[in-house]
Amino acid sequence: MSNTVKTLAVAGAVAAAMTGYTTTAEAQAKEKCFGVSLAGQNDCAAGPGTTCAGTSTVDYQGNAWTLVDAGTCTTIDLPAMADGTERQGSLEELDRDLPA
Repeated sequence: MSNTVKTLAVAGAVAAAMTGYTTTAEAQAKEKCFGVSLAGQNDCAAGPGTTCAGTSTVDYQGNAWTLVDAGTCTTIDLPAMADGTERQGSLEELDRDLPA
C-alpha cells in the first residue's frame, strides 16, 4: 500500500471519530424544555393518550417538551397567555395549556 493511501485511510478514520464526538457534544449541550413547542412539533412526552414526538395538540402545551440549547429554556420569547400572564418555558412539566 502506498503512503498516500495510508495517509488517506488515517485521515478518514480521524474525521469519522471527530464526527461522532461532535454529535455527542451537541447532544450534551441540550436540555428538555416544557411548554415551548407548537402543536405537533414537540420532541416527546405530551401527556396521557399520546405516544411521543409530534403528538402535542395545543400550542405551548405544558406537559410536552422540546430539546433546546442548555441554559435557554426559561429565556425563550413566548406570547403571553390569554389572561395576559407571561408564558415561560420550564425544565419541569407544567400544568398550563393542556388539551381540553
